[in-house]
Amino acid sequence: MRILLAEDDGMLADAVMRALSQSAHAVDVARDGGQADRALSSNDYDLAILDVGLPVCDGLEVLRRLRGRRSNVPVLVLSVRDSIEDRVAGLDLGADDYLTKPFHLFELEARVRALIRRANSRTSSDIVHGRLRIDTAGRRVYCDEQPVELTSREFAIAELMLTRVGRVVTKQQITDHLYGWDDTLSSNAVEVLMHRLRKKLEASGLNIRTIRGMGYLVDNAG
Repeated sequence: MRILLAEDDGMLADAVMRALSQSAHAVDVARDGGQADRALSSNDYDLAILDVGLPVCDGLEVLRRLRGRRSNVPVLVLSVRDSIEDRVAGLDLGADDYLTKPFHLFELEARVRALIRRANSRTSSDIVHGRLRIDTAGRRVYCDEQPVELTSREFAIAELMLTRVGRVVTKQQITDHLYGWDDTLSSNAVEVLMHRLRKKLEASGLNIRTIRGMGYLVDNAG
């Protein structure tokens, strides 16, 4: 999934980006509120993590502008402010969750998973389709309860496709969800990853169809 992290503390931003990247998320980092606002205006994200104390304009102003554009991107607010009034202010502006600094990275990752799960109308960390089960919390894939070894990007594609069953997923959407601003990729990177994923999941019976000129589709039937 693609995440925008707006955090001006370089060490904290790097630590969060590494943790989320290890969980197969593509992470773009904005160092101030202006950059965060522009990124959210021009890109599609599955989640935004906004620090309140951003320079240029603060995280709550970025949130206000985001909701003013009628965007329903889930937002996790980070703040050193821990009063009830501050939490209520963030939630009333449209934040989906509020995490007080300092925090443990494990808790941040769990909140990220919960927000993405909620955005996809799921109550469990498991995604089940036919003989295939994806454990989004443990980042594991099973076919008939036997583990299937996937790379982090193969896992990301599998998760993306199975959260959009019955809908065409374009190559651009896959690229946007797998690669951040600083990533470089070859012109056929998505095709190569999709070929490898299909081969590894062949035994599960999962059919990822190519819809020419549009993208890829997993049928509703499991």
